Amino acid sequence: MPAQPHPAHSTALAHALSAASRGLEVIPLSRTKLPAIRSPHRTERRQLRCHGECGQIGHGIHDATTDPDAVRILFTAAPWATGYGIACGRTPHHLIGIDLDVKHDVDGIAGLEALAHEHAFTIPDTITVATPSGGRHLWLRGPADRTIPNSVGRLSPGIDVRGTGGYLVGPGSVTNRGTYALALGIGHQDLADIPEGLLRLLTPPTSRAGNAPLLPVAGRQALALVQFVIDAPEGQRNDRLYWAACRANETTDAPSLADALVDAAVHIGLPEAEARATVSSAARRTTTRGAQ
Repeated sequence: MPAQPHPAHSTALAHALSAASRGLEVIPLSRTKLPAIRSPHRTERRQLRCHGECGQIGHGIHDATTDPDAVRILFTAAPWATGYGIACGRTPHHLIGIDLDVKHDVDGIAGLEALAHEHAFTIPDTITVATPSGGRHLWLRGPADRTIPNSVGRLSPGIDVRGTGGYLVGPGSVTNRGTYALALGIGHQDLADIPEGLLRLLTPPTSRAGNAPLLPVAGRQALALVQFVIDAPEGQRNDRLYWAACRANETTDAPSLADALVDAAVHIGLPEAEARATVSSAARRTTTRGAQ
């Protein structure tokens, strides 16, 4: 017997369709804020690094779409979905999400205000979503010619960035912690351009060549491994990172080089958590082989 839709399912679908009609690519989310559709490769003995090339759904943010029929198909496949995610970094809006946490002794809102004062930029009036914890999601329009990496707490405690490869929980979503909603007083606010001063903080510094982050590594092999990751074409980024991390663990400078490889992967658009998981997996594999 098929699962019955959650009471919040229809509301989430309606909000997702509305967002899609405005050019925002969406996916269904579960109450945990994770993609609601499980991977079609989860039972395979050798997990594929597939981003949807197989033609099936269940590839997380790679399923995101603005096509209303495709959105309905995704939500039909996940009747337990109570929310939706909005893909960041994609045309035409090149959305950047500034996630400001407010909990315990962390205040991301105050942290962003301090950064604005220190770096002389003004936080613009823009679409703002109130989170269940009392925080805020600021939506900003990024430049079409830049890849904005995801980051967690890099700018300041309580400030996370959702860039290319990331997603924001859309307003109207119901989660285990509560409901996301447009902040009071926002009304029909337009999406504001990201201030130049904030953009500089979000974009990793580049070398003189302009295509590689300045990283704390030295030596011909180290730089070659970092550049190997930076040059990865779409669809090969994770594979290249894993191979480079395996080679890095064969050197005497593995810890600092591992951090450099993560920075390089984030620079080209991989989510930081995914990059660190890949590097850690390579380290375990190399350690296991060395012990045999």
